[in-house]
Amino acid sequence: MNKSAVIGIVVVVVVLVGGGALLAKHNSDNNKTATSSSTDTSTKSSTDTSSQDSNNLNPTATNSVTIQNFAFSPANITVKKGTTVTWTNSDSATHTVTETDGQTGPSSGDLATGKTYTFTYNTAGTFKYHCSIHASMVGTVTVTE
Repeated sequence: MNKSAVIGIVVVVVVLVGGGALLAKHNSDNNKTATSSSTDTSTKSSTDTSSQDSNNLNPTATNSVTIQNFAFSPANITVKKGTTVTWTNSDSATHTVTETDGQTGPSSGDLATGKTYTFTYNTAGTFKYHCSIHASMVGTVTVTE
C-alpha cells in the first residue's frame, strides 16, 4: 500500500470513531435531560400535593384518619352525630389520639405501628385532639346533626 492510501484509511477510521463518539454523547445528553425533566415534574407534583394536604383547613367528610409522617391525615374531618371515627397508625413511631379541649373525646393510649383506635361521636360540636407524645400533631373532628 502506498502512503496516500494508508493516510486515507486512517482519516476515515478517525472520522467514523469520532463521529460515533459524538453521536453517543449526544444521545446520552438527551436521555439525561429527559430523565431530569421527568424527575423534576414528579417531585413538583408530589410536593404540591403535600403542601395542599398539610394546608387544608377545610374539614373533609370522612370517618377515617391515617397517622403517618408525624401527622393526622386528614387533620380536619367532619362527620354526622353517631359516627364512629377510626384512626390507623401507619407511622413508624407510636402515637396517641387524645382529646385536647376537656370535652368528651378520644383517648387511645399508645398506638403502635399498624394499630387502630375508634371513637364514636354522639354529640354535635367541634372536638380538637392531639398526639400526647408529639405535641405538634393536632386534628379536629367537626360533628354535625
